Amino acid sequence: MVRIGYTMMTEQTGPRELVGDVVAAEAAGFDFSVTSDHFFPWLKEQGHAPYAWAVLGAAAQATSRIGLMTYVTCPTTRYHPAVVAQKAATVQILAEGRFRLGLGSGENLNEHVVGGGWPAPHVRLEMLEEALEVIRPLLEGQTLNHHGAHFDVESARLWDLPETPVPVGVAVSGPLSCKIAGAHADLVIATEPKRPLLDAFDRHGGAGKPRVGQLPVCYDPDRDAAVARAHEQFRWSVGGWKVNSELPGTAAFDQATQYVRPEDVASAIPCGQDVDEFVEAVRAYTDAGFDEIALVQVGGGHQRSFIEWAETALLPALRDL
Repeated sequence: MVRIGYTMMTEQTGPRELVGDVVAAEAAGFDFSVTSDHFFPWLKEQGHAPYAWAVLGAAAQATSRIGLMTYVTCPTTRYHPAVVAQKAATVQILAEGRFRLGLGSGENLNEHVVGGGWPAPHVRLEMLEEALEVIRPLLEGQTLNHHGAHFDVESARLWDLPETPVPVGVAVSGPLSCKIAGAHADLVIATEPKRPLLDAFDRHGGAGKPRVGQLPVCYDPDRDAAVARAHEQFRWSVGGWKVNSELPGTAAFDQATQYVRPEDVASAIPCGQDVDEFVEAVRAYTDAGFDEIALVQVGGGHQRSFIEWAETALLPALRDL
C-alpha cells in the first residue's frame, strides 16, 4: 500500500504554524511528513523561510506517530556535513526513531548566503558524495578524521547517538546522482515520477529500498482560486531543476517565470477539489515505482482546509492505489 505524506513547506509558512499543521496532519492520518530546508522562499509571494531544524525539533516533541524527514538538506555549503550528522542524530533522539535524513546537492537560492560561490553541477555532486562519507561514520558512532577534496574533519565524534539509526536518503535527478544514491543511501528521493531514475538507483545498489516522491497540489473548493494561487506561488516549479538549482534569489525566479501562464501551472499541479484528479496525479508516481508520496498543499494559509479535506475525501481514495 502506498504511504502518503504531508509537506511542511518552510517557504510558505512560519515556524509555529508549520508545527501546528503537522500536528493536524498526524491527527488526519497522514503516514509521514517531510520538511524543506530553505534560507529563501522561491518567490516573494511565499514569504517565509524559518530554520527547518528548529521546526523539526519542535515537531518531534509535538507529535508522536508521524514520520519526520528533511526533503532535502544540502550538506555541503550552508552546513558542514559533520554538523548535519549532529543535527540528524539529535532530531532522531527527539523523534524517538521517526526521523529520516534526506540529502541533496542543493540550490544556489539557499546556499549562496555563505559567500562561497556556487560550484558547477558535477562538483556539487562530488561534494555530496564526500559529505556522505563524513556523515555515515559519524552516525555510526565512529571518531572521524577526514581530509578530502572538499571537507576537513578533525577528531569528530557524536556524543548523543539515537538507539534507532538514522536512515539516509539521497535526492536524484540524473545518472550520477542515481549512482551516488545507489551506493550510499537507504532510500531514494525524487520530485518527478520518472521510472528511469528508480531503475538507475536499483542498478547501483538501491533495489528493494524505499523510494519517496513529492507532488504539489492546490486544494480549494473554488478551482479558479486554486489555479490563481498555484500560479502566484508555485509558477517556479515548472522550470525544472536544471534551472531552479542555478538561480540566486526571489527576483531571479520572478523574472524567469514572468511568461508562465496560470494554465501552464494548472496542467502540472492538480487544482480544485476533484478527488479523481488528485488520485491520478499520485498514480503517476505509484506507476513509476514510488511507494511513498509526500503532498505539498500550495498556500501557507490554506493548510488546515486541505488537511480536513484530505482526511475525509482524499486519503481514503488514495488508500486504494
